[in-house]
Amino acid sequence: MDVSLTLIVIMAVLFACGVYAMLERSLTRVLIGFLLLGNATNLLLLIVMGVPGNAPFFGTEGEMSDPLPQALTLTAIVITFAVSAFLLALIYRSWQLGQADTVEDDEDDIAIRGRTDAEEDLMGDDEGDYADDDATTDFVGLQTAPITVLHMRDHPAIVDGAPVDRPVAPVLRQAQEPRGQAPEAGEEDGR
Repeated sequence: MDVSLTLIVIMAVLFACGVYAMLERSLTRVLIGFLLLGNATNLLLLIVMGVPGNAPFFGTEGEMSDPLPQALTLTAIVITFAVSAFLLALIYRSWQLGQADTVEDDEDDIAIRGRTDAEEDLMGDDEGDYADDDATTDFVGLQTAPITVLHMRDHPAIVDGAPVDRPVAPVLRQAQEPRGQAPEAGEEDGR
């Protein structure tokens, strides 16, 4: 497979610039970084495709192109377009509300960033303070469980004729018999 070194270098530069731009606080730069990442991904799929050849439906003679990278590229273009439209809507709304497209820290973020290690130790670990450490769920009792799981043998109205490895109790055997059929002769009195 003959891949141009120029395409690989351009792809790497696009990925690096896209990641760098997405780390900024400005939503416009995040959008530009996302577009650069989308184009770098399309270029990566173009490189992976290899040497161009005939279309697969054209015939079986000579080299044929792999249609999978082409389909993935079309999918990547559509996803990049959709996310870009969403980011543009966010940028427009942010500009309408605050006349700026930068993401600012709120009071809680600033307070968390300003904490010292001593304050962190004072706050403690809230996750390990439960009285019942054996509970693996938040729903401890049966009355508080959001879902009740019935097995097929737990309720007589559930009829399942699937074979089982263990013997079936007589009460459950009656529930498994098709309805409307009378027992055969000799079964009523146990003979």
